[in-house]
Parts: sequence; structure tokens; C-alpha cells
Amino acid sequence: MAKMTIEAMHAFLAEHFPQGKDYYGRVESIFHHGALLRLSPEDAHLRPGGTVSGPVMMALADVAMYVALLGEIGPVPMAVTTNLNINFLKRPVPDADLLAEAKLLKLGSRLAVGEVTVTSEGEEMPVAHVTCTYSIPPPDKR
Repeated sequence: MAKMTIEAMHAFLAEHFPQGKDYYGRVESIFHHGALLRLSPEDAHLRPGGTVSGPVMMALADVAMYVALLGEIGPVPMAVTTNLNINFLKRPVPDADLLAEAKLLKLGSRLAVGEVTVTSEGEEMPVAHVTCTYSIPPPDKR
């Protein structure tokens, strides 16, 4: 069972990261060791050629992993990304929402490692694959 509801997560993100809302979309679900976020691309998300920019997909994936992590450990603002690697696999479908499904692969007391698959809604093949590591502060620093 997730330690944070979708409503609590939205409130947490709005309070601690109000500047990022335009880049991480909305939380669709939080589940055991995972989360699903949705972003409806807008003109500000596009790069020349009309495709969603890499930094937007990276931000979406990063927040998806953060949500998956906080779903397990609760609201810890100072859990931070220490590594993020992204492979862009294909161009997102124009006018389709992006879905980022994050899964924790390892959840330790100080580090969490996970992967995120980013797809265009309705498509089977991913547009990006991300691996990332988060540093979790010790309980007395939370």
C-alpha cells in the first residue's frame, strides 16, 4: 500500500515544486514500487520539428521515479536524483499524451534505483527508457 495518495502527492508536488507542474503533468496512479504519470504535450514542450523535447521527457521520467519513491517512503523533499540516464528510442506520436511508468528495482535505506518507460498513449513500443538513482536522506535529515 502506498504511503501517499494521489491527492497527497499532488499537494506535496504543488508545495515543493510549483515551478515543475508544466513539465511533469499529473499523477495517474501510485502502486507498490511504482507510479504512472501522464503529460499532455503543449507547444512549450515541443522542439523544432514538432516533437517533444528531450528535457521534457527527462523531467517527466525523473518526477515519475520521485513519485514512485515517495509512494514507498512517504513525503521526503530531500530525496534527490543522483544519476539519470535516458535512451531516446523513437519519436513520440504527435498529439498523443506521454505516459511515464516508473518501477523501483531496489529500495535501500540510502539509495533507490529504478527504471522508467515512457510511451505515447496507445502505442506499445516505448519512446524512451530511463534508469535513475535517488539518494534518500537519513531519518534525522528528513
